[in-house]
Amino acid sequence: MNRRIMALSVLLISVTFLSVAQTPRYNIGKPAIAEEIRKRETSVAPDGTGLPVGSGNVEEGRHIYKVLCASCHGDKGQGVGEYPALAGGQHTLKSKDPILTVGSYWPYATTVWDYTRRAMPYQRPGTLTRNETYAVTAFILFMNGIVDQKMELNEKNLPKVKMPNREGFVSDPRPDVPVGTKN
Repeated sequence: MNRRIMALSVLLISVTFLSVAQTPRYNIGKPAIAEEIRKRETSVAPDGTGLPVGSGNVEEGRHIYKVLCASCHGDKGQGVGEYPALAGGQHTLKSKDPILTVGSYWPYATTVWDYTRRAMPYQRPGTLTRNETYAVTAFILFMNGIVDQKMELNEKNLPKVKMPNREGFVSDPRPDVPVGTKN
């Protein structure tokens, strides 16, 4: 009986040791603190649900874009190197080589705001304020000819911006997807 207990103990210790030894430890990063998690909890729907109060205009966005975005996305949103173009590409989606930009592909302006807020600038994602995000979004939409130069975006009018490819997506036919969901 003692041999069985000893063998089980050795087996248990070996399995535990092997599972811990297999866990990679990279010693990079740090645990997220509550404030960092709270900053990223926002979820913005296409209809604008979840947009925070704020505003920004094209001119403010032009300045922020020049400082934080142009080095990757180009002065006119044309893209630089591996970084994608943000402007142009209208009427190319059905061509052999479609150019997927904010102005040609994205169906909702609220998604532009949400992505910009979460992922940009590339080197410091999530550091733009609400107002800076509205301003940069206004400038990107302006570069695509979607809003005029005097536009000031806010949580009320951003969802009303009609994107050129709003109707370019098709409903998802899978039975487990709610009706009206587009992919």
